[in-house]
Amino acid sequence: MKKIVMRLLAFFANKIIKKYQPKVVGITGSVGKTTSKEAISLVLSYQKKVRSNFSNYNNEFGLPLTIIGLKSPGKNFVKWLLIFWKAIILLLFKDKNYPEFLVLEMGIDREGDMDYLLKIVRPDRAVLTNISHSHLEYFGSIDKIKKEKMKLLHGLKKGGVAIVNSDNDFLRNVKEELKVLLINYGFKPGAHILARDLNFVLPDGDLKNNFYGVNFKLEYKGSVVPVVLPGVISKSSVYSVLSALAVAVSFDFNLMDLIGCLKNIKVPAGRMNVIPGIKNTILIDDTYNSSPESTLLALDFLQSIKKRQGRRKIVALGDMLELGNYSEEGHQLIGGKISKLDVDEIILVGERSRDIGRGAIAGGFDKNFIFQFKESGEAGLFLQKRMSEGDVILLKGSQGIRMEKAVKEVMAEPMKSTEILVRQSEEWIKK
Repeated sequence: MKKIVMRLLAFFANKIIKKYQPKVVGITGSVGKTTSKEAISLVLSYQKKVRSNFSNYNNEFGLPLTIIGLKSPGKNFVKWLLIFWKAIILLLFKDKNYPEFLVLEMGIDREGDMDYLLKIVRPDRAVLTNISHSHLEYFGSIDKIKKEKMKLLHGLKKGGVAIVNSDNDFLRNVKEELKVLLINYGFKPGAHILARDLNFVLPDGDLKNNFYGVNFKLEYKGSVVPVVLPGVISKSSVYSVLSALAVAVSFDFNLMDLIGCLKNIKVPAGRMNVIPGIKNTILIDDTYNSSPESTLLALDFLQSIKKRQGRRKIVALGDMLELGNYSEEGHQLIGGKISKLDVDEIILVGERSRDIGRGAIAGGFDKNFIFQFKESGEAGLFLQKRMSEGDVILLKGSQGIRMEKAVKEVMAEPMKSTEILVRQSEEWIKK
Protein backbone atom coordinates (compact mmCIF):
# COMPACT_ATOMS: atom_id res chain seq x y z
CA MET A 1 0.00 0.00 0.00
CA LYS A 2 2.85 2.39 0.83
CA LYS A 3 4.42 1.82 -2.61
CA ILE A 4 1.06 2.34 -4.33
CA VAL A 5 0.55 5.65 -2.51
CA MET A 6 4.12 6.75 -3.37
CA ARG A 7 3.61 6.00 -7.06
CA LEU A 8 0.26 7.78 -7.19
CA LEU A 9 1.70 10.84 -5.46
CA ALA A 10 4.65 10.93 -7.86
CA PHE A 11 2.36 10.51 -10.89
CA PHE A 12 -0.03 13.30 -9.94
CA ALA A 13 2.74 15.68 -8.79
CA ASN A 14 4.60 15.24 -12.07
CA LYS A 15 1.44 15.89 -14.12
CA ILE A 16 0.62 18.99 -12.04
CA ILE A 17 4.13 20.38 -12.65
CA LYS A 18 3.75 19.84 -16.39
CA LYS A 19 0.35 21.54 -16.47
CA TYR A 20 1.10 24.62 -14.36
CA GLN A 21 4.77 25.08 -15.30
CA PRO A 22 5.86 26.84 -12.08
CA LYS A 23 9.45 27.89 -11.72
CA VAL A 24 11.05 25.32 -9.43
CA VAL A 25 13.93 25.94 -7.03
CA GLY A 26 15.40 22.67 -5.73
CA ILE A 27 17.55 22.72 -2.60
CA THR A 28 19.84 20.04 -1.24
CA GLY A 29 22.88 19.85 1.02
CA SER A 30 24.13 18.23 4.20
CA VAL A 31 22.98 21.12 6.42
CA GLY A 32 21.18 24.41 5.91
CA LYS A 33 18.45 23.22 3.54
CA THR A 34 15.48 24.37 5.60
CA THR A 35 16.93 27.77 6.50
CA SER A 36 17.78 28.33 2.82
CA LYS A 37 14.27 27.24 1.83
CA GLU A 38 12.76 29.81 4.20
CA ALA A 39 15.08 32.61 3.04
CA ILE A 40 14.51 31.86 -0.66
CA SER A 41 10.74 31.74 -0.16
CA LEU A 42 10.80 35.08 1.67
CA VAL A 43 12.79 36.81 -1.06
CA LEU A 44 10.80 35.41 -3.99
CA SER A 45 7.43 36.07 -2.32
CA TYR A 46 8.28 39.76 -2.40
CA GLN A 47 7.09 39.74 -6.02
CA LYS A 48 5.64 36.29 -6.77
CA LYS A 49 3.21 33.67 -5.46
CA VAL A 50 5.40 31.10 -3.75
CA ARG A 51 4.89 27.73 -2.06
CA SER A 52 7.57 25.78 -0.22
CA ASN A 53 7.69 22.47 1.62
CA PHE A 54 5.47 22.18 4.66
CA SER A 55 7.68 21.56 7.70
CA ASN A 56 10.12 18.76 6.74
CA TYR A 57 8.18 17.50 3.71
CA ASN A 58 11.30 16.89 1.63
CA ASN A 59 11.18 13.17 0.75
CA GLU A 60 9.29 10.84 -1.60
CA PHE A 61 6.04 11.57 0.25
CA GLY A 62 6.52 15.17 1.32
CA LEU A 63 7.77 16.54 -2.01
CA PRO A 64 4.72 15.52 -4.09
CA LEU A 65 2.35 16.49 -1.28
CA THR A 66 3.87 19.99 -1.37
CA ILE A 67 3.34 20.14 -5.13
CA ILE A 68 -0.30 19.08 -4.69
CA GLY A 69 -0.66 21.51 -1.80
CA LEU A 70 -1.87 19.29 1.05
CA LYS A 71 -0.40 17.82 4.21
CA SER A 72 -0.12 14.13 5.00
CA PRO A 73 -3.23 12.58 6.61
CA GLY A 74 -1.16 9.86 8.26
CA LYS A 75 -3.01 6.55 8.18
CA ASN A 76 -6.44 8.01 7.39
CA PHE A 77 -7.50 6.17 4.21
CA VAL A 78 -10.44 8.47 3.47
CA LYS A 79 -8.26 11.59 3.64
CA TRP A 80 -5.75 9.98 1.27
CA LEU A 81 -8.59 9.56 -1.22
CA LEU A 82 -9.38 13.26 -0.79
CA ILE A 83 -5.76 14.13 -1.58
CA PHE A 84 -5.90 12.21 -4.84
CA TRP A 85 -9.26 13.82 -5.61
CA LYS A 86 -7.67 17.28 -5.06
CA ALA A 87 -4.89 16.29 -7.48
CA ILE A 88 -7.42 15.23 -10.10
CA ILE A 89 -9.29 18.53 -9.72
CA LEU A 90 -6.02 20.43 -10.21
CA LEU A 91 -5.49 18.56 -13.47
CA LEU A 92 -9.06 18.86 -14.76
CA PHE A 93 -9.55 22.54 -13.94
CA LYS A 94 -7.18 25.50 -13.95
CA ASP A 95 -6.41 26.83 -10.46
CA LYS A 96 -5.64 30.53 -10.91
CA ASN A 97 -4.04 30.62 -7.46
CA TYR A 98 -1.51 27.88 -8.11
CA PRO A 99 1.94 29.24 -7.12
CA GLU A 100 4.25 30.76 -9.71
CA PHE A 101 7.28 29.44 -7.81
CA LEU A 102 7.83 26.21 -5.90
CA VAL A 103 10.75 26.21 -3.47
CA LEU A 104 11.43 22.55 -2.77
CA GLU A 105 13.83 21.18 -0.21
CA MET A 106 14.99 17.82 -1.59
CA GLY A 107 16.41 15.64 1.16
CA ILE A 108 18.30 12.39 0.64
CA ASP A 109 19.38 9.69 3.07
CA ARG A 110 20.66 6.99 0.74
CA GLU A 111 22.03 6.46 -2.75
CA GLY A 112 19.29 6.66 -5.37
CA ASP A 113 17.02 9.00 -3.40
CA MET A 114 17.74 11.99 -5.62
CA ASP A 115 17.05 9.98 -8.79
CA TYR A 116 13.54 9.28 -7.49
CA LEU A 117 12.85 12.92 -6.62
CA LEU A 118 14.12 14.12 -10.01
CA LYS A 119 11.62 11.82 -11.74
CA ILE A 120 8.90 13.85 -10.04
CA VAL A 121 10.31 17.31 -10.77
CA ARG A 122 13.38 18.81 -12.42
CA PRO A 123 14.35 22.25 -11.11
CA ASP A 124 14.97 25.54 -12.91
CA ARG A 125 17.41 26.48 -10.15
CA ALA A 126 19.42 24.03 -8.05
CA VAL A 127 20.90 25.16 -4.72
CA LEU A 128 23.63 23.06 -3.08
CA THR A 129 24.26 24.41 0.41
CA ASN A 130 27.27 22.25 1.33
CA ILE A 131 28.68 18.75 1.71
CA SER A 132 29.56 17.36 5.15
CA HIS A 133 29.61 14.15 7.18
CA SER A 134 25.83 14.07 7.74
CA HIS A 135 24.36 10.69 6.70
CA LEU A 136 27.84 9.26 6.23
CA GLU A 137 26.62 6.05 7.88
CA TYR A 138 24.36 5.33 4.90
CA PHE A 139 26.74 6.42 2.15
CA GLY A 140 30.12 5.18 3.38
CA SER A 141 32.16 8.11 2.07
CA ILE A 142 32.02 11.85 1.50
CA ASP A 143 32.55 11.28 -2.22
CA LYS A 144 29.33 9.24 -2.42
CA ILE A 145 27.41 11.92 -0.53
CA LYS A 146 28.70 14.55 -2.95
CA LYS A 147 27.88 12.40 -5.97
CA GLU A 148 24.27 11.92 -4.84
CA LYS A 149 23.70 15.59 -4.04
CA MET A 150 25.37 16.74 -7.26
CA LYS A 151 22.65 14.88 -9.16
CA LEU A 152 20.34 17.81 -8.41
CA LEU A 153 22.68 20.15 -10.31
CA HIS A 154 23.07 17.71 -13.17
CA GLY A 155 19.29 17.29 -13.26
CA LEU A 156 18.56 20.95 -14.01
CA LYS A 157 16.19 21.82 -16.83
CA LYS A 158 17.69 23.23 -20.01
CA GLY A 159 18.76 26.80 -19.27
CA GLY A 160 18.83 26.13 -15.54
CA VAL A 161 21.25 27.71 -13.09
CA ALA A 162 23.30 26.01 -10.35
CA ILE A 163 23.76 27.96 -7.11
CA VAL A 164 26.54 26.72 -4.84
CA ASN A 165 28.25 27.62 -1.56
CA SER A 166 31.81 28.15 -2.79
CA ASP A 167 33.25 28.25 0.75
CA ASN A 168 32.60 24.54 1.25
CA ASP A 169 35.82 22.55 0.84
CA PHE A 170 34.09 19.84 -1.19
CA LEU A 171 32.49 22.30 -3.63
CA ARG A 172 35.30 24.69 -4.48
CA ASN A 173 36.00 23.13 -7.87
CA VAL A 174 32.44 22.20 -8.72
CA LYS A 175 32.41 24.48 -11.77
CA GLU A 176 34.66 22.01 -13.57
CA GLU A 177 31.99 19.31 -13.17
CA LEU A 178 29.08 21.36 -14.52
CA LYS A 179 27.84 22.28 -17.97
CA VAL A 180 25.35 24.88 -16.72
CA LEU A 181 25.58 28.49 -15.55
CA LEU A 182 26.95 28.68 -12.01
CA ILE A 183 26.39 31.40 -9.41
CA ASN A 184 28.27 30.90 -6.17
CA TYR A 185 28.03 32.61 -2.81
CA GLY A 186 30.10 32.82 0.35
CA PHE A 187 32.43 34.85 2.54
CA LYS A 188 35.64 34.26 0.60
CA PRO A 189 36.83 36.48 -2.27
CA GLY A 190 35.78 35.25 -5.68
CA ALA A 191 32.15 34.49 -4.80
CA HIS A 192 29.58 36.14 -7.08
CA ILE A 193 27.39 36.94 -4.05
CA LEU A 194 29.86 37.93 -1.36
CA ALA A 195 29.32 38.80 2.30
CA ARG A 196 32.13 40.61 4.09
CA ASP A 197 32.76 42.52 7.30
CA LEU A 198 30.33 40.42 9.34
CA ASN A 199 29.48 41.98 12.69
CA PHE A 200 27.38 40.02 15.17
CA VAL A 201 25.58 42.11 17.78
CA LEU A 202 25.40 39.57 20.55
CA PRO A 203 22.47 38.90 22.88
CA ASP A 204 22.76 40.47 26.31
CA GLY A 205 20.34 41.30 29.08
CA ASP A 206 16.67 41.74 28.17
CA LEU A 207 16.22 39.94 24.85
CA LYS A 208 12.84 41.55 24.17
CA ASN A 209 14.10 45.12 24.30
CA ASN A 210 17.68 44.85 23.01
CA PHE A 211 18.63 44.37 19.37
CA TYR A 212 20.74 41.36 18.49
CA GLY A 213 21.58 39.98 15.08
CA VAL A 214 24.13 40.51 12.35
CA ASN A 215 25.06 43.22 9.91
CA PHE A 216 27.42 42.86 6.96
CA LYS A 217 28.30 44.28 3.57
CA LEU A 218 26.89 42.54 0.52
CA GLU A 219 28.97 42.76 -2.63
CA TYR A 220 27.59 41.91 -6.08
CA LYS A 221 28.95 42.96 -9.47
CA GLY A 222 31.02 45.73 -7.94
CA SER A 223 28.22 47.24 -5.85
CA VAL A 224 28.31 47.13 -2.04
CA VAL A 225 25.13 47.25 0.05
CA PRO A 226 24.74 47.16 3.85
CA VAL A 227 22.48 44.38 5.18
CA VAL A 228 20.98 43.99 8.66
CA LEU A 229 19.41 40.69 9.81
CA PRO A 230 17.67 41.00 13.20
CA GLY A 231 17.73 37.85 15.32
CA VAL A 232 20.26 36.05 13.13
CA ILE A 233 23.28 34.89 15.12
CA SER A 234 24.90 32.27 12.91
CA LYS A 235 27.05 32.24 9.81
CA SER A 236 24.94 29.34 8.52
CA SER A 237 21.87 31.61 8.43
CA VAL A 238 23.85 34.27 6.58
CA TYR A 239 24.81 31.60 4.04
CA SER A 240 21.10 30.89 3.60
CA VAL A 241 20.36 34.55 2.92
CA LEU A 242 23.17 34.66 0.36
CA SER A 243 21.72 31.61 -1.39
CA ALA A 244 18.34 33.34 -1.50
CA LEU A 245 19.80 36.47 -3.07
CA ALA A 246 21.68 34.33 -5.60
CA VAL A 247 18.41 32.66 -6.60
CA ALA A 248 16.68 36.03 -6.89
CA VAL A 249 19.30 37.62 -9.14
CA SER A 250 19.32 34.50 -11.31
CA PHE A 251 15.64 35.25 -12.01
CA ASP A 252 16.51 38.91 -12.72
CA PHE A 253 15.05 40.30 -9.50
CA ASN A 254 16.47 43.70 -8.57
CA LEU A 255 18.82 43.11 -5.65
CA MET A 256 18.26 46.54 -4.12
CA ASP A 257 14.50 45.94 -3.98
CA LEU A 258 15.03 42.83 -1.87
CA ILE A 259 17.35 44.13 0.87
CA GLY A 260 14.52 45.70 2.84
CA CYS A 261 12.45 42.51 3.04
CA LEU A 262 15.36 40.66 4.67
CA LYS A 263 14.58 42.31 8.00
CA ASN A 264 11.53 40.00 8.12
CA ILE A 265 13.57 36.81 7.96
CA LYS A 266 12.61 34.21 10.56
CA VAL A 267 15.11 31.55 11.55
CA PRO A 268 13.32 28.16 11.76
CA ALA A 269 12.94 26.55 15.18
CA GLY A 270 15.98 24.77 16.54
CA ARG A 271 18.49 26.55 14.28
CA MET A 272 20.57 28.88 16.44
CA ASN A 273 17.59 30.61 18.04
CA VAL A 274 18.08 32.80 21.09
CA ILE A 275 15.58 31.98 23.86
CA PRO A 276 15.27 33.46 27.37
CA GLY A 277 16.13 30.87 30.00
CA ILE A 278 15.18 30.50 33.64
CA LYS A 279 17.15 32.51 36.20
CA ASN A 280 17.69 35.27 33.64
CA THR A 281 19.92 33.15 31.42
CA ILE A 282 20.34 32.99 27.64
CA LEU A 283 19.74 29.77 25.71
CA ILE A 284 21.10 29.17 22.23
CA ASP A 285 18.76 26.56 20.80
CA ASP A 286 20.41 24.62 17.96
CA THR A 287 18.58 21.36 18.61
CA TYR A 288 17.13 20.60 15.18
CA ASN A 289 20.05 18.38 14.19
CA SER A 290 23.79 18.06 14.54
CA SER A 291 26.99 17.22 12.70
CA PRO A 292 30.65 17.99 13.45
CA GLU A 293 30.65 20.86 10.96
CA SER A 294 27.52 22.58 12.28
CA THR A 295 28.62 22.06 15.89
CA LEU A 296 31.95 23.75 15.22
CA LEU A 297 30.10 26.78 13.81
CA ALA A 298 27.84 26.92 16.87
CA LEU A 299 30.86 26.74 19.19
CA ASP A 300 32.57 29.54 17.28
CA PHE A 301 29.57 31.75 17.93
CA LEU A 302 29.49 30.81 21.62
CA GLN A 303 33.15 31.74 21.89
CA SER A 304 32.47 35.17 20.40
CA ILE A 305 30.19 36.07 23.33
CA LYS A 306 32.23 37.97 25.88
CA LYS A 307 32.16 36.80 29.46
CA ARG A 308 31.02 39.45 31.84
CA GLN A 309 31.53 39.07 35.58
CA GLY A 310 29.73 36.02 36.91
CA ARG A 311 28.69 34.77 33.46
CA ARG A 312 29.51 31.19 32.57
CA LYS A 313 29.30 29.29 29.32
CA ILE A 314 27.79 25.81 29.31
CA VAL A 315 27.40 23.42 26.38
CA ALA A 316 24.76 20.68 26.41
CA LEU A 317 25.46 18.35 23.50
CA GLY A 318 23.77 15.15 22.40
CA ASP A 319 24.98 12.38 20.12
CA MET A 320 25.73 13.25 16.49
CA LEU A 321 24.11 10.37 14.63
CA GLU A 322 24.57 8.78 11.19
CA LEU A 323 28.31 9.49 11.06
CA GLY A 324 29.28 5.87 10.40
CA ASN A 325 32.96 5.14 10.86
CA TYR A 326 33.64 8.86 11.41
CA SER A 327 31.60 8.86 14.64
CA GLU A 328 34.40 8.48 17.19
CA GLU A 329 36.70 10.90 15.40
CA GLY A 330 33.94 13.44 14.83
CA HIS A 331 32.83 13.46 18.46
CA GLN A 332 36.40 13.69 19.77
CA LEU A 333 37.04 16.56 17.37
CA ILE A 334 34.24 18.50 19.08
CA GLY A 335 35.61 17.69 22.54
CA GLY A 336 39.06 18.88 21.51
CA LYS A 337 37.57 22.12 20.19
CA ILE A 338 35.70 22.76 23.46
CA SER A 339 38.89 22.27 25.47
CA LYS A 340 40.39 25.28 23.68
CA LEU A 341 37.43 27.56 24.41
CA ASP A 342 36.30 29.41 27.53
CA VAL A 343 33.55 26.86 28.25
CA ASP A 344 32.94 26.17 31.95
CA GLU A 345 30.83 23.00 31.89
CA ILE A 346 29.94 20.24 29.45
CA ILE A 347 26.68 18.29 29.67
CA LEU A 348 26.47 15.27 27.38
CA VAL A 349 23.53 13.10 26.31
CA GLY A 350 23.80 9.68 24.69
CA GLU A 351 26.42 6.96 24.40
CA ARG A 352 28.29 8.38 21.40
CA SER A 353 28.70 11.75 23.09
CA ARG A 354 31.06 10.13 25.60
CA ASP A 355 33.70 10.63 22.92
CA ILE A 356 33.13 14.40 23.17
CA GLY A 357 34.08 14.11 26.83
CA ARG A 358 37.12 12.00 26.01
CA GLY A 359 38.26 14.53 23.42
CA ALA A 360 37.80 17.39 25.87
CA ILE A 361 39.75 15.64 28.64
CA ALA A 362 42.55 14.80 26.22
CA GLY A 363 42.70 18.52 25.39
CA GLY A 364 43.03 19.47 29.07
CA PHE A 365 39.40 20.07 30.12
CA ASP A 366 38.67 19.31 33.79
CA LYS A 367 36.74 16.02 33.91
CA ASN A 368 34.96 17.17 37.09
CA PHE A 369 32.93 19.58 34.98
CA ILE A 370 31.75 17.01 32.43
CA PHE A 371 28.36 15.40 33.15
CA GLN A 372 26.86 12.47 31.25
CA PHE A 373 23.19 11.49 30.82
CA LYS A 374 21.15 8.93 28.90
CA GLU A 375 18.11 11.12 28.21
CA SER A 376 17.81 14.77 27.18
CA GLY A 377 14.99 15.50 29.64
CA GLU A 378 17.14 14.19 32.49
CA ALA A 379 19.97 16.45 31.35
CA GLY A 380 17.58 19.41 31.28
CA LEU A 381 16.50 18.82 34.88
CA PHE A 382 20.15 18.64 35.94
CA LEU A 383 20.89 21.82 34.01
CA GLN A 384 18.15 23.63 35.94
CA LYS A 385 20.21 23.20 39.09
CA ARG A 386 23.53 24.18 37.51
CA MET A 387 22.40 27.40 35.82
CA SER A 388 23.03 30.80 37.35
CA GLU A 389 21.96 34.30 36.36
CA GLY A 390 23.74 35.57 33.27
CA ASP A 391 24.88 32.14 32.02
CA VAL A 392 24.84 31.35 28.30
CA ILE A 393 23.95 27.77 27.38
CA LEU A 394 24.32 26.19 23.93
CA LEU A 395 22.10 23.15 23.38
CA LYS A 396 22.57 20.94 20.33
CA GLY A 397 22.21 17.32 19.19
CA SER A 398 20.98 15.09 16.40
CA GLN A 399 17.27 14.71 15.82
CA GLY A 400 17.11 11.26 17.42
CA ILE A 401 18.47 12.59 20.74
CA ARG A 402 15.62 15.13 21.08
CA MET A 403 17.65 17.84 22.83
CA GLU A 404 14.65 20.18 22.55
CA LYS A 405 13.33 18.32 25.60
CA ALA A 406 16.25 19.71 27.57
CA VAL A 407 15.50 23.20 26.26
CA LYS A 408 11.90 22.92 27.44
CA GLU A 409 13.12 22.17 30.98
CA VAL A 410 15.18 25.36 31.17
CA MET A 411 13.35 27.91 29.01
CA ALA A 412 11.75 30.82 30.85
CA GLU A 413 8.35 30.32 29.24
CA PRO A 414 7.77 26.58 28.70
CA MET A 415 4.10 27.24 27.93
CA LYS A 416 5.31 28.73 24.63
CA SER A 417 7.29 25.62 23.68
CA THR A 418 4.91 24.70 20.84
CA GLU A 419 5.54 28.11 19.27
CA ILE A 420 9.30 28.23 19.83
CA LEU A 421 10.80 24.73 19.84
CA VAL A 422 11.32 22.20 17.10
CA ARG A 423 9.35 18.90 16.88
CA GLN A 424 6.35 20.04 18.92
CA SER A 425 3.62 18.40 16.86
CA GLU A 426 1.47 15.75 18.53
CA GLU A 427 3.21 13.05 16.49
CA TRP A 428 6.65 14.04 17.86
CA ILE A 429 5.58 14.74 21.43
CA LYS A 430 4.29 11.16 21.75
CA LYS A 431 7.71 9.75 20.81
